[in-house]
Amino acid sequence: MNRNQTGTGRVEFVRGDIAAQPDMDAVVNAANAALGPGGGVAGALHRVAGPALAAACRPHAPLAPGQAVITDAFGLPNRRVIHCLGPVYGRDRPAAHLLAQCYREALRLAEAEGLGSIAFPALSTGAFGYPVEAATEIALGSIVASMPQLHSIQCIRFVLASEAVRRLHEEIWRSLNP
Repeated sequence: MNRNQTGTGRVEFVRGDIAAQPDMDAVVNAANAALGPGGGVAGALHRVAGPALAAACRPHAPLAPGQAVITDAFGLPNRRVIHCLGPVYGRDRPAAHLLAQCYREALRLAEAEGLGSIAFPALSTGAFGYPVEAATEIALGSIVASMPQLHSIQCIRFVLASEAVRRLHEEIWRSLNP
């Protein structure tokens, strides 16, 4: 784990399982438009949370790219799940704007709930095909731009699937925060 201090808290980059972050108040779901279980991050979160998560999501569906909603976490070791629909690369436009909006909306919802910590996956980089480096630049740029408005959030964690992607996040973070 690497921790980088900021004016309003810390940003962490870890390799791990987004569904196993018991010290985080909220985890972010890389949702599909129907907010259903699906595969990847959504599948992992729904498997651990149980069927009550899918039932809580139904009234919020369908989600449009860039939108986010919040639900209870049910069987997950967190208080809340923030569901974001990232853009499908090459289809949803403007992709960079929609991806940045996902991160901003997730932070806004966490702040509105007074949450102290939030864990993100690398949104849109799996099945949605967003190039990892470009998505990381957008994600971290959105975090930096949002930090002055954050009051309750003291820890932002990126939970990443590989060590290479974790290192890439760390390198880009350092370039944004010399």
